[in-house]
Amino acid sequence: MVIRGKKILEKLIAKNRGNRRLAEAVDQLIIDLERNSTHSIQELLEIRKDADRVHRGYYFFDICVHRALIFIQFVDNKATIVWAGTHEEYVKTFKNNINTIEKWLRARDLLD
Repeated sequence: MVIRGKKILEKLIAKNRGNRRLAEAVDQLIIDLERNSTHSIQELLEIRKDADRVHRGYYFFDICVHRALIFIQFVDNKATIVWAGTHEEYVKTFKNNINTIEKWLRARDLLD
């Protein structure tokens, strides 16, 4: 699977420099997405038990004590990282609410 937006995860690691567990968790997420070439959500969920669907094609992944919002297109075998942050930033930005997540995605023209 091709991953776009890796810089978002690189910024997260740089912001939390010295957090080895976070760096390892990010590396594992990238490995899981790139090397396993999943072709369906079922395959993805077998590999990543932490995938949490929030909208059609959009999933939050728990990485250490952080969260990453990733858009996955199985048709083109692509994953696009659109947001990453701490769990507190996640709550502040998305308020643990599907409607808020949808509004956030629409405001950035990320939904059809």
